[in-house]
Amino acid sequence: MSEDQKQLLESQLWNIANVLRGKVSADDYRDYILGFIFYKYLSERQYIYANDLLETEEVKDYLQLTDPELLDAIKEESLQHLGYFLKPEELFESMTAKGNASTETDSNYILEDLKAVLNHIEQSTMGTDSEEDFNDLFSDIDLSSSKIGRTPKARNEVVVQILNHLSKIDFKLQDIESDVLGDAYEYLIGKFAAGAGKTAGEFYTPQQVSKILAKIVTTGKDKLKSVYDPTTGSGSLLLRVAKEVEVSEFFGQELTRTTYNLARMNMILHGIHYRRFNIAQEDTLMHPQHLDYRFEAVVANPPFSAHWKGDDHPLYHTDERFSQYGRLAPKTKADFAFMQHMLYQLAENGIMASVFPHGVLFRGGAEAQIREYMIKEMNVLDAVIGLPANIFYGTFIPTCIVVLKKCREQDDNVVFIDASGEGNYIKVGNQNELREEDVDKIVQTYRERKTIDKYSYVASLAEIAENDYNLNIPRYVDTFEEEAPVDLDATAAEIQQLDAALKSNDAVLKAFCEELGIKAPF
Repeated sequence: MSEDQKQLLESQLWNIANVLRGKVSADDYRDYILGFIFYKYLSERQYIYANDLLETEEVKDYLQLTDPELLDAIKEESLQHLGYFLKPEELFESMTAKGNASTETDSNYILEDLKAVLNHIEQSTMGTDSEEDFNDLFSDIDLSSSKIGRTPKARNEVVVQILNHLSKIDFKLQDIESDVLGDAYEYLIGKFAAGAGKTAGEFYTPQQVSKILAKIVTTGKDKLKSVYDPTTGSGSLLLRVAKEVEVSEFFGQELTRTTYNLARMNMILHGIHYRRFNIAQEDTLMHPQHLDYRFEAVVANPPFSAHWKGDDHPLYHTDERFSQYGRLAPKTKADFAFMQHMLYQLAENGIMASVFPHGVLFRGGAEAQIREYMIKEMNVLDAVIGLPANIFYGTFIPTCIVVLKKCREQDDNVVFIDASGEGNYIKVGNQNELREEDVDKIVQTYRERKTIDKYSYVASLAEIAENDYNLNIPRYVDTFEEEAPVDLDATAAEIQQLDAALKSNDAVLKAFCEELGIKAPF
């Protein structure tokens, strides 16, 4: 599919979102639109797969199939291959046709039937390997909610309208080489994030930042056995890594139910088979779900300075993730707790790259002790990268990327990069945005570990120790610009000229005041 066709698909999908704009909040219509796109995708995959199985049968169109034995056989194969099953009458096309039925002869009310279909998709997986991946997947699509209409008839009209718009779009699923639908889905998630304001950071990392993280953790590799994101959000970071190298398995954990559903849909829409991803819903710090695993690549954009139980939870003091550092991260700032958790789950040959607020680089107290231990005793800090302010949705604060490695090739230095200055990004609307060349410069500088005037510096561990393990980037990367020297004689002459001009103006103004018979204001 060409870039023009891809952009057309993206615009078509975004136009469907406008059906609900103004009627429902952005967060709510996001769930409906993305949910129905996913339902159409599952239906089309089922239809294509069933038709392939029917090639040697008398009835070759799955929509026309009524033979119970063949239906049972297709169900068994579908659950094994696809991970779910839809009957012919449950397909997206069938539901849309019913929604467009002539009200003179048939009912076009489909809300109850559609609700039953979405529930059946989940129920069809019960007792199978894919049960966990489909469980409650459509729980955010509430077809009885007054948010999409005050009456059942009004709600039905809105849903049918959305289905009709979607039915006109060809997802081109038979093009198995294409990831266009998955990319268009990512595009929609990004568009919703741009309009969601403060809550956007909970489920979406800007694409260019995701690209930096993905390129860093895949440095020197063309395959990865596993990649992990402890704060998965929509899953965009995990999927971005797979655009850089071949990934065998994807792991993640997400606290928010709606975002957890979105991540699973996103994985499936990108063609990731249910056996290849393991995404859990739970509090990562309180109830980690993958502690027995070690991952080759770890990427994350944790919630900035989130609250956690810290000292209030006695088990944390003996938790292997945190106990060796001597102190726990502050209860009001869980940044280092997330960092320690990710480091614990990192394989010996792995790379971790995660976004944090700048405070992790220089804050004192417990955080200073943890930071020093990581650098001095563990020697795992590989790079610190400063990003421009205002590139994340919902926050204006400057952020940084911290890169950790357990087995560092260059274990006597740390690369500091300051990509926050003018010329390293562009302004798009109200947001700052990294360009492709900005991303490439960051990644190349990290990989080559080189010092660039006013941009990067390779600091020895001794230098960092001299700075008391304070990692504030300006301590290492000097971006000071000298101002042009001031010509004092020329400035004095200019002041004299201005003073003479003022006296002349005062004289003219005084003359005008005398003519008008009023007192001069000086």
